[in-house]
Amino acid sequence: MDALRRALGGLSLLYALVFLVFGLLHAGIALGPVSQPVIVPAAIAETLCASAVLAGAYGALAGRAWAWDGLVYGHAAALGGVLLGILALAFGDGAEETPLLTWYHGTMAVALAAGLSGAFYVSRVRR
Repeated sequence: MDALRRALGGLSLLYALVFLVFGLLHAGIALGPVSQPVIVPAAIAETLCASAVLAGAYGALAGRAWAWDGLVYGHAAALGGVLLGILALAFGDGAEETPLLTWYHGTMAVALAAGLSGAFYVSRVRR
């Protein structure tokens, strides 16, 4: 279980980086040739998602007693934010849906759901 905790902690760091990159893109900052439409609520939501998974990553990598709960809550909060983004695009919040946004939301939803499943399972088995 220790290896899974460290793996999920490392992946959470990666997720936080991805959320921050897309937060910058939605704030209107182009990163090289990659740019996205400016969507201020999305930039705020992605920053909050990054904070949630970063807190879980800290707990997991620092070996805190609350590491598994932190991973569960962080993944759940970030997954909720991603699903909110999917719904916003589906119902047409006025933002242009790009192939990159579709790929990003789908990939992050699957990755966060898998991480949430693993963290939730281990957090319940170890008790």
